[in-house]
Amino acid sequence: MSEATQNPNPKPLSDEELAAAATTAADPLADAQAELANLKAQNADLADQYLRAQADVQNARRRADDEITKARKFAVESFADSLLPVLDSLEAGLAIPNVTIEQIREGSEATLRQLKSALERNKVVEIAPAAGTKFDPHHHQAISVVPAEQEPNTVVTVLQKGYQIADRVLRPALVTVTAPK
Repeated sequence: MSEATQNPNPKPLSDEELAAAATTAADPLADAQAELANLKAQNADLADQYLRAQADVQNARRRADDEITKARKFAVESFADSLLPVLDSLEAGLAIPNVTIEQIREGSEATLRQLKSALERNKVVEIAPAAGTKFDPHHHQAISVVPAEQEPNTVVTVLQKGYQIADRVLRPALVTVTAPK
C-alpha cells in the first residue's frame, strides 16, 4: 500500500522538518554523538544529585548523633534542677546552730516533701503495695514467705518501698508474702 492509500489527506512537511529529516538520515554519526553528549550530561547531573543526597544523609546522621550525644549528656539536667531546692533545704537546716529536735523533725519533713515532689515531677513513682495486694514479681521482690490469714501469694508487709520511672522498675519493693496453702 502506498502512503496515499493509508492517509488520504497527508500533512505537508515544513522546510525545517524536511531539513531535519534529511540531516538525520544523512548523518547517523552526528545523531549518535549528540545522544552521547546528552547522556553524558544526564549522567553528570545524576552523579551530582547522588553526591548531594549522600552529603545530606551524612549531615542528617551527624546532626542526629550530635542530638543523641547532647540528650545523653543533659538528660539528667531537669532531674538535677528539681533536686537543687532539696539540697538548699538540707544545707539551710545544717547551718542553723542550736536547733531543737522539733525543728529538725519539721525541717526533715519539709525536705522530704520537696524530695517526693521532685521525684514525682520527674516521673519517679513509689511502689508500696498495701497488705493483701496480689504479689507481682514485676514490681515486688519477695524476701520471705510467712503463714498468714490472707489469700496465698499476697503481700503481708513492705520491708522497703520500690520505685519505677515511667514504666520501668528502678527498684522492686521488698515484701514478705503469704505462703501457699
